[in-house]
Amino acid sequence: MNRYEWLQTLLLFATLLALVRPLGRFMARVFQGEATVLSPLLAPCENLLYRICGVDRDEEMDWRRYARAVVLFNLVLVVSLFAILMLQHLLPLNPQKLPPFSWQLALNTAVSFVTNTNWQAYSGEQEASYFTQMVGLTTHNFVSAATGIAIAIAVIRGFARRRTSLLGNFWVDLTRAILYLLLPISLGAALVLVSQGTIQNLTPYKTVPLLQPVRYDKAKLDGRGVPVTDATGKPVTESVTAQEVTIPLGPVASQEAIKELGTNGGGFFSANSAHPYENPTPLSHMVEILLILLISGSLTCTFGVMVGNPRQGWALLGVMLFLLLVSFAVLQWAETGGNPLVADLGVSGANMEGKELRFSLAGTSLFTVATTGTSCGAVAAMHDSLTPLGGMVPLSLILLGEIVFGGVGSGLYTMLAFAVIAVFVSGLMIGRTPEYLGKKIEATEMWMAIVTVLVAGVVVLVLSASAMITPAAVASMANPGAHGLSEVLYAFASMANNNGSAFAGLNANVTFYNLLGSLAMLLGRYAPAVAMLAMAGSLAGKKYVPPSLGTLPTDKLPFALWLTLVILIVGALTFFPALSLGPIVEQLTMAGGT
Repeated sequence: MNRYEWLQTLLLFATLLALVRPLGRFMARVFQGEATVLSPLLAPCENLLYRICGVDRDEEMDWRRYARAVVLFNLVLVVSLFAILMLQHLLPLNPQKLPPFSWQLALNTAVSFVTNTNWQAYSGEQEASYFTQMVGLTTHNFVSAATGIAIAIAVIRGFARRRTSLLGNFWVDLTRAILYLLLPISLGAALVLVSQGTIQNLTPYKTVPLLQPVRYDKAKLDGRGVPVTDATGKPVTESVTAQEVTIPLGPVASQEAIKELGTNGGGFFSANSAHPYENPTPLSHMVEILLILLISGSLTCTFGVMVGNPRQGWALLGVMLFLLLVSFAVLQWAETGGNPLVADLGVSGANMEGKELRFSLAGTSLFTVATTGTSCGAVAAMHDSLTPLGGMVPLSLILLGEIVFGGVGSGLYTMLAFAVIAVFVSGLMIGRTPEYLGKKIEATEMWMAIVTVLVAGVVVLVLSASAMITPAAVASMANPGAHGLSEVLYAFASMANNNGSAFAGLNANVTFYNLLGSLAMLLGRYAPAVAMLAMAGSLAGKKYVPPSLGTLPTDKLPFALWLTLVILIVGALTFFPALSLGPIVEQLTMAGGT
């Protein structure tokens, strides 16, 4: 790393840490119903929404009713977005006359955006109209992010409250998350991005002639969009001559801001945040990374404030930061080392394939670990072009459960599930009933923590194995061997953990991946959410147990280190065999000169 890369990295994390405390405390005030600096402006809007929707802001819900509201509301959202995608050709703001989605792709996309996954098996600028992008996708970027935040706040109340079955009101939490948090920050972020060159318009696409024709070869596709191969398995190409080029335009900045802030990740363009219309400058690049980490990091402070012990939040933030920085260091080392097979050809240096030069290698590595440590899924480089060990870093971050810093809301409550497991195991080791924040951890809490931590992993492994024995799924793989396995494993890891980024090289717009991917996204989103709400309901009904000499302090460095170790052990035991067959084998093959 050169001086510039060190400076931008230090400034990014300094800015993030400077914002965590004030934003975290602001969110605590918002969700505790206290007055904030925005209350004079937004409280009348909030009250009007409650009157229109018939919501009693003082009526709270137990965990079952809260979970039911979450699931039913999201079911309605899936149906509504599915309808928009299927009727896109009949709706306004479609200057390119784009046709409707196929029903499988529409289902997959609707589930994807409602679950905060934003997995895209399509090219946004080629298949989604302006109406779909704004009313369909951008709206769900706000609502899916607010849903995750609302669930996290309900879980925090479960740890903070005593002798009650009530966790708050989902409709109130959802409204406040959008009104006081997501909308104001997104508005400011969109203006910053526009100032850097991110476009925002409703202008039809522009077709302009090239100064000279361009002739190139592209992969030949069959009627299903699958690459055609010859008898030896090599892809068949066809020669194409381009005389002109179409420049896509549209309302990008408004979607870009909430895409990063809400850890959504669905790009307006197929190239996502590598596209200059989405992410034009090094400054916009750093702003987008900051937006990805901002709310998830600040929620740790919110947790500490609401449970009455800010150091608890700082301990969780420390674990997240440590794992993020280690991941960044490993990825930067792997990519700086480059590919020895390319070096043998006389081209030495870092691996810059698939990366944008305007962001620098360190900036690209930062974006990669930020977007896969969270459930954002935006990409500023082709992950498929990373070195094998470099590619294993974002894959491992997703497989750990999206906790570094995790999705908005989901990262915090998944980290709390790991904390419960760490407390339980340590309690067994010292022969005491495990306690966390003054609440005894018993069978109910452990079962719910296990479901939260393991359900996505089980889904990933089962569906990846199914893909390896299904001919239609295998036919969608552009690369054979270990790299092809990595692509499939990454795809299902991304969907089941609600990340949404892709390893590329895999044609996911086929029935197998559209349908099983939808199942993976639903299970990965709602099974942990409902399990954590059930845990919160159980904890809220318990009495407070004052700490004693035998109580494990969970706000100090030893517990933070123990929690880190538990996370790594669970991840290694679950996924090391799969990683061994994918990126590790590929790295050994590369090192062996093949």
